[in-house]
Amino acid sequence: MRRWATLAVCCTVMLQSITALAAAPIRIGALFSVTGPASFLGEPEKNTLEMLVKQANAKGGINGHKLELVVYDTQGDVTKAVQLANKLVKNDKVMAIIGPSTTGETMAVIPVAEREKIPLISCAAGIKITEPVKKWVFKTPANDHLAAEKILNHAAGMKYRAIALLTVSDSFGSSGREQLKALAGRKGFTIVADEVYGPKDSDMTPQLTKIRAAKPDAIICWGTNPGPAIITRNVKQLGIKVPLYMSHGVASKKYIELAGTDAAEGVMLPAGKLAVYDRLSRKDPQYTLLKEYDQAYKNAFGTEASTFGGYAYDGFLLLTGAIGKGPATPDQLREGIEKTKKRVSVSGIFSMSPADHNGLDLNAFEMVRITKGDWELIK
Repeated sequence: MRRWATLAVCCTVMLQSITALAAAPIRIGALFSVTGPASFLGEPEKNTLEMLVKQANAKGGINGHKLELVVYDTQGDVTKAVQLANKLVKNDKVMAIIGPSTTGETMAVIPVAEREKIPLISCAAGIKITEPVKKWVFKTPANDHLAAEKILNHAAGMKYRAIALLTVSDSFGSSGREQLKALAGRKGFTIVADEVYGPKDSDMTPQLTKIRAAKPDAIICWGTNPGPAIITRNVKQLGIKVPLYMSHGVASKKYIELAGTDAAEGVMLPAGKLAVYDRLSRKDPQYTLLKEYDQAYKNAFGTEASTFGGYAYDGFLLLTGAIGKGPATPDQLREGIEKTKKRVSVSGIFSMSPADHNGLDLNAFEMVRITKGDWELIK
């Protein structure tokens, strides 16, 4: 009897240990440019992720796992991003990392994720982040070639043929310029001007003066604020009347605020559906999630949700969708993310595979026009 009692106690202890292990908290790391020039990206990303983790834990966690979030501000600095990525892995022992906010930071952090075998879900758009595929790296913004194609498809429909490019000389701008030039050639466009500006430049009238002399049918600007806002004002100041396209890198009301309502009038760009969810069909599979996100963000932070915060939302859903009921490991999470199918989220409907670590298509974007300080769907 004593032996059976001892065995029963041992089994109980083992069961309790297994249960405790299965329900162990999952520590998530995050790297966002909360301050610095890319704060318009990082601040809503941080706010969104903290809000979602709080909501999840209030409901008991994900499949019984409470979430622990460790967020660091990279300030948009590549060196700092690498240092903090190493800190998340070695000191904080995170299971996965969401972020960084920018393409340059992400490219610098990728070797850390690959070496340490930690899933990295970037919130940056550069196509080189996931092409070619890296085993441990995913990203949530649609690839920039999709945004470029969306712009050029619209321009083709408007019978524009001669286009001018004005791109920022950072990783995001260089990638966009590369995609635009490749696609323009295949789609029959002629690039009559190809100008570049620096991330800290405060006046682009010299480049725009050259562009005006080239007489393009349309101008495509590729960058993130404040540069595109300055360019928009410069275009207005120079009296340039040709259509102006912007990239998805300015798909927030902050761009309109910085450029000014008058100067931004008529500017066109590809934007995620969040910016125009109230104009979508109520049958759109993303509509309910987008509405709930926007309302929750407004309640928590007093302002509308942005496309950029949505990138962190996507990262959260991809990661938590990979959490099973048993013990979580970085490898198990990586495999779960890669097997994601038809996951409805802010930036689109994600379907990952071993050959595709972005999982979005052209349907991730809507073409919009700025009209009277707000977004208007282009039909």
